[in-house]
Amino acid sequence: MIEDYKFGSIKIDGTIFEHDVMVYKDEVKEWWREQGHNVDINDLKELPEGIEFFIMGNGHSSQCAFPDETKKYLESKGIEVIVQKTGEAFKTYNKLVEEGKNVAAGFHLTC
Repeated sequence: MIEDYKFGSIKIDGTIFEHDVMVYKDEVKEWWREQGHNVDINDLKELPEGIEFFIMGNGHSSQCAFPDETKKYLESKGIEVIVQKTGEAFKTYNKLVEEGKNVAAGFHLTC
């Protein structure tokens, strides 16, 4: 579970991460995007099969862009996309996980 988010850091299962992360079940990976503050389809090619939801935490002030093209790519695979400020997105992620949904998330931790 994601325990807390503050500008520049996120606490997951007792560990504090100070870089953008991709989260799926018990796996947390450092997440670098090809275009920095823009999520491209290529940034999401390694999502596991069977994802029902992809949560995008687009930063403290929503500065990480999630273009319609990227959203449509995920939706074409049957994945519902939710884009929110990171402070809200981690709560949505936790709620869906608690409901037993198959969820992956990307969290931009700054701007």
